[in-house]
Amino acid sequence: MNKLLLPIILFNFLAIKTIAQKKDTTKAIILNQIEVTEERSFTVNSKLPDLKDNVIYAGKKVEVIQLAQSHADLSTNNARQVFAKVPGISVWENDGSGIQVGIASRGLSPNRSWEFNVRQNGSDISSEAFGYPEAYYTPPMEALEKIEVVRGAASLQYGPQFGGLLNYQVKKGNPDKPMSIESQQTIGSFGLYDTYNAIGGTNGKVSYYSFLHYRSADGWRDNSQYRTLTGYGSIRYQFSTKLNIQLDYTRSSFKSQQPGGLTDQQFADNPRQSSRKRNWFNAPWNIVSMTLKYAFAPNLNLQIKSFATISERNSVGFTKAINVEDAIDPKTLQYSARQVDRDYYQNFGWEARLSWRYNIMGKENLLAGGVRVYSGNTKRNQLGIGTTGSDFDLTLANQEFGRSLQFTTANLAFFAENIFYLSKRWKVVPGIRLENIKNTAEGYINSTATGCINSDSRTRNFVLVGMGSEFLVSPTTNLYGNFSQAYRPVTFSELTPSATTDIIDPNLKDASGYNIDLGYRGSIKSFLNFDVGVFYLNYENRIGSINQNNQVFRTNIGTSVSKGIESFIELNVVKAISENSKVGDFSLFASNAFIDATYVKWNNPAISGDPTKSIEGKRVENAPSFIHRFGATYAVAHFSATCQLSSVSDVFTDAANTELPNAIATIGKIKGYEVLDVSAQFRFPKNFTLKAGINNLTNANYTTRRSGGYPGPGILPGNGRTIFVGVGVKF
Repeated sequence: MNKLLLPIILFNFLAIKTIAQKKDTTKAIILNQIEVTEERSFTVNSKLPDLKDNVIYAGKKVEVIQLAQSHADLSTNNARQVFAKVPGISVWENDGSGIQVGIASRGLSPNRSWEFNVRQNGSDISSEAFGYPEAYYTPPMEALEKIEVVRGAASLQYGPQFGGLLNYQVKKGNPDKPMSIESQQTIGSFGLYDTYNAIGGTNGKVSYYSFLHYRSADGWRDNSQYRTLTGYGSIRYQFSTKLNIQLDYTRSSFKSQQPGGLTDQQFADNPRQSSRKRNWFNAPWNIVSMTLKYAFAPNLNLQIKSFATISERNSVGFTKAINVEDAIDPKTLQYSARQVDRDYYQNFGWEARLSWRYNIMGKENLLAGGVRVYSGNTKRNQLGIGTTGSDFDLTLANQEFGRSLQFTTANLAFFAENIFYLSKRWKVVPGIRLENIKNTAEGYINSTATGCINSDSRTRNFVLVGMGSEFLVSPTTNLYGNFSQAYRPVTFSELTPSATTDIIDPNLKDASGYNIDLGYRGSIKSFLNFDVGVFYLNYENRIGSINQNNQVFRTNIGTSVSKGIESFIELNVVKAISENSKVGDFSLFASNAFIDATYVKWNNPAISGDPTKSIEGKRVENAPSFIHRFGATYAVAHFSATCQLSSVSDVFTDAANTELPNAIATIGKIKGYEVLDVSAQFRFPKNFTLKAGINNLTNANYTTRRSGGYPGPGILPGNGRTIFVGVGVKF
């Protein structure tokens, strides 16, 4: 970390010095309300309009990633590259296929992005919003126009999650042509083949967009082949200047071989090896949504969004610890039977949002609020006895599962925020959210007489409040601050024990807390883009497991606090000197986060008197103390090239901060790592593009996580060096 500190300080100093020396002398009239459009000269922008789709973004920490400007490897959804310019985003990189992106920030867990409210075009896409908020589906990045990331302040408008909002925005049909076609074809190392084909346009009152995406590869590790197919269709009809309706449908399906985890020694010997060839994963995903927009008047707008997710999560494999060999029995000459687990999700939601611009004492203000109704249904079948084969096969030997559970979630929420424009420069944004959540669980956890569980129902009503503010320092820069409460209901896995010997704390509480942001952001003409701030995240009543009287006791283990600095600076060195340079553009960026995520309270009275058991003062598991990403891009005429370095600190994988790994490699410290990526692109004068890159140029051996279950257990390595070449056409 020390060797990186000097260049970070130097880069920030040079950028700030540039701001001081080159002041923006443009004269501008500052109005009561300023809606900043998204500046296309930067890959990432830290500002959305005050109001967008009847949601208020003023006073919130926002990053918008423009995919058209990105040099990331979109063919494999390379998350460390796609989110490189969003400071503090930690990535679990065990999924080289890019099928499931797992990210987090501020010391939260990246497990399938479950601390974020994950959406596509504003509609929920996770397996279940509250009880099982994991995102098994990630859209192909080639299909996206942009990605919106709103930190914890999104809890008031989108839901109570600690992480905030992650919204994937799919491209739209060309508004100026009745038909336009786009095609991207990519090949790469280890059998990679990626094809993306889309058609869209606008004809009169009808606008449409549709794509078909397919990706397959053998995988960098042994036994890691995958195939994924995604289709999407969208059509919008403009009935009048006031009314339009849009229908979207997404169908995604993949089959992925899971190579399993490794012990630490296996990882050191050869991180590409695998001792699991019979493990497979599959998740058919269907998402449908309808969006109605109606303008009652120029100052009064309504949006109604209805959506549904009907999906599955299926796995089959040999799930024992990594130090147990999956071998053929010499007596039967067969493998042992595999375990089959199947989840079925049927989720339905409806959101209505209204925005109203009104005047008080001659000043225009803005109110945005709405209501959300949500129903989630999960059928969970586990511990099925499967086949002894090696292919993807969900057939059961006895047609029964060892565990069968039914979960439901009902949610009703009311929310509102208001922008008060106190002066030409200063705005204040108070907000509130009222939540009603009801979870139920019933079924059996094993086939014994004591395996059935009593029907359990939990209902909670709570209120979240928040306050944001912005102060316009100049026409293109502002100070911002925000405080927003957050909440995490007890999830399905925490409502029921995983075995009959487990004990659930009868006083188990939902987690709660809050996020605080304070920062300075903006741009200076076309040469500097920045967002520098501090954060504080309080997470009370974290739920975890401890050993007590030789039994597993699941309870609220304590309170954690994450605090630190998030800094992003992008400087176009050439444009800072001259707007009319003939030598091309050379830009640098630094995306830095310093994170102090620790447990500040250990609240289990049964063992709090034993200092060897307390986690107070320990680092939060899976929380890096720093995440740094640096990059440089050179562009001239039709050519551009980018080099990016990612540096992440070590992490602990359990709350007790165990240094040495256990025999099955599910806990133990993970070393920090550095990964270097390079890419280049050439745009031909007419409609063609050629792109190539090398991911992990130095072929570094690294890991970002340990797993206790699927897709492990054990160490899950990140990909080594891979190469890709792609050609695109658009007309």
